[in-house]
Amino acid sequence: MKRLFPVLCLTLLTTLGFSQGEKINVIVFGAHPDDCDNDAGGTAILFSKMGHNVKFVSLTNGDAGHQDKGGGELAKIRIAEAKEAGKRFGVEYTVLDNHDGELMPTLENRLKVIREIRKWNADIVIAPRPNDYHPDHRYTGILVQDAAYMVIVPNVAPDVPPLEKNPVFLYSEDGFQKPSPFEPDIAVNIDEVFDQKIYAMAAHESQFFEWLPWTSGKLNQVPKDEKDRLQFLTDWRTYAPNDATIESLKKWYGDKASSVKHAEGFEVCEYGKQPSDEEIKVLFPMLSK
Repeated sequence: MKRLFPVLCLTLLTTLGFSQGEKINVIVFGAHPDDCDNDAGGTAILFSKMGHNVKFVSLTNGDAGHQDKGGGELAKIRIAEAKEAGKRFGVEYTVLDNHDGELMPTLENRLKVIREIRKWNADIVIAPRPNDYHPDHRYTGILVQDAAYMVIVPNVAPDVPPLEKNPVFLYSEDGFQKPSPFEPDIAVNIDEVFDQKIYAMAAHESQFFEWLPWTSGKLNQVPKDEKDRLQFLTDWRTYAPNDATIESLKKWYGDKASSVKHAEGFEVCEYGKQPSDEEIKVLFPMLSK
C-alpha cells in the first residue's frame, strides 16, 4: 500500500486540477484583524512551512475594538499589527476598509469577497459559520457562503477572471450550539506549531493584551514582560480539542490522536466542492504525515 500511495496521490492531484508539485492556495476570512489567526493560525503555519500559499483577509479594519482608542487611530494600529502577524505566520495579510461593528452582507461586500477568492486562485476557503455572538462574524460567514459558486460564474464580478473550479469551502471551529453544533469533518494537529501560533497572535497587542482582557475582566492580569505575556496568552487560548474534535483527530491521525494537545477543526460547507476523504488528504497534506 505504501508503494501505491504516491500513485494514488498523483491521480487525485490530477482529479483536483493540480499538477505534481503545484502549490495549494488557501484563503482565510475573518471579520476583524486577529480572527483568522485565532481560527486557523496553526493550520496556516503548517501549510506555509510545506511551501503552500496562505492569505488572511479581515473584512473590517477593527476600528471599534478597544476601550480607549477608536476610529482611524485604532485602524492604523490594527493594520500594523496584522502586517506583523502575517510575517510571523508566514502568510499574506489583507485588511479591508470596512468599519468594525458595521459590516453588512451587501452586494458590494460580496463582490469584494468573490474578487479576493479569485485573485488568490483559492483551492480552500475558510470562514466562520454564520451563527455567532458578533454580527460582524455572522455576516462574514454569510458573505463567504454567498461567494461560493458565484466565484465560477463569469458574469459576476467580470473584472476578475472566474475560477475554473469551485473551491472547498470550510467553516472554522466554534462552540455555538444553536441552531446546530459545529461538526469537524477535518481536524488538524497543531502541536508542533502551537508556540509559533501564540507568538504570531501576540502581534495583535491591542486585542490580546488590552481589549479582549478588558472585555473579560482580565486586564489586571496581563503581564508587562513579553515572555510572561506569551505564557498568559498560552494559558488563555489553549485550543484543546473537545470530544467532537478528538473523534475527528482519530479519523485522520489514528492512534496518534490520543497525544494531541492542540488542534483546529474545520467543517465542510455544503455550498462548495464536496471532497472525498482521499481528496482532503491531498488538500491537507499535513494529515498524511
